[in-house]
Amino acid sequence: MEKLKLEIVTPHGLIFEGEVQSVTFPGEEGEFGVLPRHATLLALLKPGVIEIDKGDGKRESIVINWGHVKVDEHGARALVDGAIPLAGADESEIAKKIEEAKELIERASENKAALAAVEARIERAAKII
Repeated sequence: MEKLKLEIVTPHGLIFEGEVQSVTFPGEEGEFGVLPRHATLLALLKPGVIEIDKGDGKRESIVINWGHVKVDEHGARALVDGAIPLAGADESEIAKKIEEAKELIERASENKAALAAVEARIERAAKII
């Protein structure tokens, strides 16, 4: 099955790089998914969760505060200000990462309803991992 290249970069370096089946971004105008051969676009990202489907039954979630993404037919490259990957952690680390992710989101937005929705999504993503 065809895959797309995904890169997620912060000012501190590369957070994720690899070929994935699909990815869902928290766009400023709503969530949107990207598949291989997607039309070219540039979008602003709001605080939320980037959900990655690696295509082998594995999923990964990365919480971001804001940024932008450039998509073309070969892949997607997201440049974000701050990110907390929720994958690769044991149970004690997951709780710490959830708290770090919530703090990252709280610093990025004052909209309490949006914060609650993102926090619920973070906890749901952590349960899937």
